[in-house]
Amino acid sequence: MYINHNQMASTIANTLTSHYANLATSTQRLSTGLRINSAADDAAGLAIRELMRADIAAMNQGIRNANDAISLIQTADGALGVIDEKLIRMKELAEQAATGTYDSTQRLMLESEYQAMASEITRIANATDFNGVHLLNGNLSGVHNGSGLTATGALKVHFGSGNDSAEDYYYIQIGSATASSLGLGNASAQDKGFSISTQDAAQQALTAINDAIVSKDKIRASLGALQNRLENTISNLTTQSENLQAAESRISDVDVASEMTEFVRNQILTQAAVAMLSQANSLPRMALSLISG
Repeated sequence: MYINHNQMASTIANTLTSHYANLATSTQRLSTGLRINSAADDAAGLAIRELMRADIAAMNQGIRNANDAISLIQTADGALGVIDEKLIRMKELAEQAATGTYDSTQRLMLESEYQAMASEITRIANATDFNGVHLLNGNLSGVHNGSGLTATGALKVHFGSGNDSAEDYYYIQIGSATASSLGLGNASAQDKGFSISTQDAAQQALTAINDAIVSKDKIRASLGALQNRLENTISNLTTQSENLQAAESRISDVDVASEMTEFVRNQILTQAAVAMLSQANSLPRMALSLISG
């Protein structure tokens, strides 16, 4: 028997320290719901998890970006729908002015409304914007350049987690829908749709208005195709994000049933070690009984 060193108590204390550390780890995992709370738990798993979390966050923002782009397209398409009504009225006026049953005074009255419709088309095209981005005045018809504080040209819709042009973004290009761009009104002096003040001019305007309607419909068709692409993109991104979250959960989250079993095991071992440490600490007293005896 020894009284300077209680080796048995030291051994049990080391065992107790180990069991208590395991119990603390189980408690942390159960309280946070995470299997990996620090790099010490699983260094490789932590790295994979953080990369996955970054991709998930980027994808979710990409979904919001795509939804914003759909809203932008719907704004532009709605304005083009109003312009469509003006073009139909202009063709009606041109058809009316093209007949010979009106005199010059009456034809000039038709001309006044015709030019007013053209001015309204230009006003709508210049006024239509989404979050400060003008949509129908031609600003989005050029080549995209995002090197400045404000991007110019075609609008870039970024929805992927990387920067691959084939996978992560594409551009929205919208042509100008002003009256002069469509070849109509007194701002387009070189075009057939300049005026309906004479019978001959009105006849030529009918052809110009048809061309303008086709040009406008091409813009709307392009926007419709882009909206369909964006809706498919959102569906795909939603599925990707969901699957990636499931994969991240399998790496990061704790299996509560398994961890609870481990917790109870560590709890029992800790309690047993505490009880045995108490017994081991009482052994030197036996040596005292020999001295006193």
